[in-house]
Amino acid sequence: MSDEKDLEKQKAAAAAKAKAEALKKKKEKEAASQNEDSIEEQKRKAAEEAKKKAAEMNKSDSKEEDKDLAKQKAAAAAKAKAAALAKQKAKEQSQEESPDSPEKEKEDAKAKAAAAAKAKAAALAKQKAKEQAQEESQESPEKEKADAKAKAAAAAKAKAAALAKQKAKEKSQEQSPDASEKEKAAAKAKAAAAAKAKAAAKAKQDSQSDAPEDDKAKAAAAAKAKAKAAAAAKAKAQAAQSQSSKQPSEESEEQPSHNQPLLDKYTKVIHEHLGEHVLEDFYINRLSKHVPTLVTKPETYFQVAEFLKFNEQLGFEYVSELHGTDFETHMELYTHLFSFKNKQPVALKVNIDRDQPEIDSLTPLWQGANWPECEAYDLLGIKFKNHPELKRIFLGEEWVGYPLRKDYEPYDVEV
Repeated sequence: MSDEKDLEKQKAAAAAKAKAEALKKKKEKEAASQNEDSIEEQKRKAAEEAKKKAAEMNKSDSKEEDKDLAKQKAAAAAKAKAAALAKQKAKEQSQEESPDSPEKEKEDAKAKAAAAAKAKAAALAKQKAKEQAQEESQESPEKEKADAKAKAAAAAKAKAAALAKQKAKEKSQEQSPDASEKEKAAAKAKAAAAAKAKAAAKAKQDSQSDAPEDDKAKAAAAAKAKAKAAAAAKAKAQAAQSQSSKQPSEESEEQPSHNQPLLDKYTKVIHEHLGEHVLEDFYINRLSKHVPTLVTKPETYFQVAEFLKFNEQLGFEYVSELHGTDFETHMELYTHLFSFKNKQPVALKVNIDRDQPEIDSLTPLWQGANWPECEAYDLLGIKFKNHPELKRIFLGEEWVGYPLRKDYEPYDVEV
């Protein structure tokens, strides 16, 4: 008998569980389509079903433990149903609140449009103010003339200060026993020529402030020509002094350089393959880490450079430095090469005409010579033939003159 009762209890429990699951699924479907009133009705029905189920469990099982178990299951089912209903209610509330989001987006779009319109109005106002300032500047030539005169006066004052400084320097040189009379005369002549050119430029600017650009260029060229003549006189004096100082004393004997074998090797290979006529001079530069130095002729400059790179015994594949120097009597171009294969250096020099400084470009041999050659062109005016794109990289094509030349005079009095 007891086995049959247990079996009936198990069947009843299984039926109750299946019924509860079916009710749960049914009510979940109904909850998705009903409003809050239907949700309350479902709660009530769920409670009634729970009560009914509890009553059936009480009837089927007279023991207290079975009753407690049934109550717990019913309570758990009711709790799960309440949670599902709460979740459904929250979902419906979120759906009700979602129609407000387009309104918020519209408000944001309006605010952005207003900010953009405000920025556009500010830009237009700024442009209008700029145009008005330009119109006012065009309508006031007298003000521009006054500013130009003030700038010219300031430049003249600065020039006078420089002349005073130069005179003080000359006095100090007169007290020195080693001072050269030729250098003093050249410095005075240069200062006088510069002052005269500056005074002429100032007078012309005061009297003809609206003169065309061609007249200004002519005045600047005349001033530069005068300064160039003074610089040439000074250069001759310095060249004579430097030649006398370079002559070695018969009494002093210098020890051979540790790089003398390298220089002998370079000159031997070059003379064997290219001939002795391609080099003007060769020596050890003791003032620059005893680097072997080769001096070529302008017409053999590129030929020697190409040989230094591609000859198997030499193989100078890297250019580490290239610059120009104004010696006032001529221009010098200095190129430092290095061979990673042999771990040996060499310096290549060439002297070129100062009035028309032009030489072959080394960029076709070493790409590293590209910008250094542009720099030498920009600051010294040295032109490099067959350069792929020779241009001024610092000052621009509109700049007048070359600042690293010894006779350079600023075209603009403000500088």
